[in-house]
Amino acid sequence: MKNQDLLKAATQAQALSHSPYSKARVGAALRLKDGSIITGCNIENASYGGTVCAERVALWKAVSEKGSSLQVQEILVVTDASPPWPPCGFCRQVMAEFCSADMVVHMAGPSGIHKSMSLADLLPESFSPANMKK
Repeated sequence: MKNQDLLKAATQAQALSHSPYSKARVGAALRLKDGSIITGCNIENASYGGTVCAERVALWKAVSEKGSSLQVQEILVVTDASPPWPPCGFCRQVMAEFCSADMVVHMAGPSGIHKSMSLADLLPESFSPANMKK
């Protein structure tokens, strides 16, 4: 099945989740256009504002390892929920900073990929770096 490598990587990252408060384990894996895969898991904090979602961990790792001109081809997010949760608004905004509007976001749960859509469909009329040039 297509994207099994992303699902496997995201599921492995999910197992590393630090989620003692919500008990909601989330993993993410993104594929860059150079073929590399970078993962992240959600990391909660007793001061809830310090909590970071799996998608942002993966994106920030990618930027710190590859630089801000990286090109993300697709992101897969896996949760234990059925149907799987979509990325939160904060994560969607961070995606808009580092990903193209046609980048694909896959949402997966215990039974595999449930839904796939473009970032533009997930976050229509996004505020992106292009807005800062005006």
